[in-house]
Amino acid sequence: MSDRYLSFTGTAPGRFLTRRLGLPQPAALRRWSPERPALDGDEVLHLTAGGPAPLSDSPSGSPSAVVLDATGVRDTDGLAGVHAALHPVIRSIAPSGRVVVLGAPLDPTDHHQAAAQQALEGFTRSLGKEIGRGRTVNLVRLTDRAAAESTLSFLLSPKSAYVSGQVIEVGTAASAAAASAAAVTVDPDRPLAGRTALVTGAARGIGAAVAQTLARDGARVVVLDVPQAEEDARRLAERLDGIALALDITAADAGERIAAELPDGLDVLVHNAGITRDRRLVNMPADRWSSVLDVNLASVLRTTDALLAAKALNDNGRIVATASIAGLAGNAGQTNYGASKAGIAGLVRSLAPRALAEHGVTVNAVAPGFIETRMTAAVPLLIREAGRRMNSLAQGGLPVDVAETAAWLAHPASGAVNGQVVRVCGQSLLGA
Repeated sequence: MSDRYLSFTGTAPGRFLTRRLGLPQPAALRRWSPERPALDGDEVLHLTAGGPAPLSDSPSGSPSAVVLDATGVRDTDGLAGVHAALHPVIRSIAPSGRVVVLGAPLDPTDHHQAAAQQALEGFTRSLGKEIGRGRTVNLVRLTDRAAAESTLSFLLSPKSAYVSGQVIEVGTAASAAAASAAAVTVDPDRPLAGRTALVTGAARGIGAAVAQTLARDGARVVVLDVPQAEEDARRLAERLDGIALALDITAADAGERIAAELPDGLDVLVHNAGITRDRRLVNMPADRWSSVLDVNLASVLRTTDALLAAKALNDNGRIVATASIAGLAGNAGQTNYGASKAGIAGLVRSLAPRALAEHGVTVNAVAPGFIETRMTAAVPLLIREAGRRMNSLAQGGLPVDVAETAAWLAHPASGAVNGQVVRVCGQSLLGA
């Protein structure tokens, strides 16, 4: 569904009127395309907190992005270096540009360092809410700088257009398979070549966008959806040179049936299938509660357990689940949905370290905010407009924004990104 307000604010009368009335002024976001794969602007500007100041307080160029290394900040004096480095250049960053701050893990033995590094989180999220013009700000906590290449490539590209205000932890590639995979040269245009990816709920909407994006990146995609959507799933699979699999993901034996269909194993598993049955708790019958919990959470747990037990996920595999900001911040009328999506976050954080240690598989989640789909198009106008505007980018995201984030987490070189729940919400003003 088109965003008429966004289109209107892109016109001269729209800019004038919204400025005079103090209304949101969203900027059209630069998303990835084969014709324009890089951000607009000049080269990326690399700075260090406490390092040399920029050459000019008013840089003549417009950097496409700024990367600030704040890993050495250990006290409040060091935080002054963050201000000194970014203050002169923020205004010059190109529209839809990026700011990425590199931080260090919090040191439990040094409360001064921990305080200073935690301060970076409040700093980046606050800057993300004020920077404007379609620009984003994110914080990457590094344990192993060499393992951050795929993460920085994603954040410094148009593919991360709707990811802002996030804190992403990059550890070390713990498994031997992940370490060897990182050493192999990956085709930057088709990083998933030779890998098999299965997407649940993939016949339409966000799932279809994920399937298309993984196929673009070279994956052989299995399009899984319920039997009622089999025709749509087959059409999409044919278009992607993939496979359609009609299966109710809530079936007790869904995991075993998936494993039987893929004797060579699976490299990427994207849990996207989900439903809503909204109603306030006081008016919610038990069947509305149980159906949402079964599809959105219980089926994910059962299927994941079965596939891991059957060793159906190959070494250096990826599991990407779908949470939601409704599960992180709550939403009236969605106690069932919020519970199911918060459960996904708990699954990710608990399973991730064990899945990596025991199976060489990473586990992460994407948490979409307001995404323009058929479901949100049916939301009443005023509520829909509030959902669109109540984020730092003042607009709804697109299914491809979720898909690009899932593709980054599925990348063979993303083995050091594990146990993360990454919000794709334009830095929604709801919740943290």
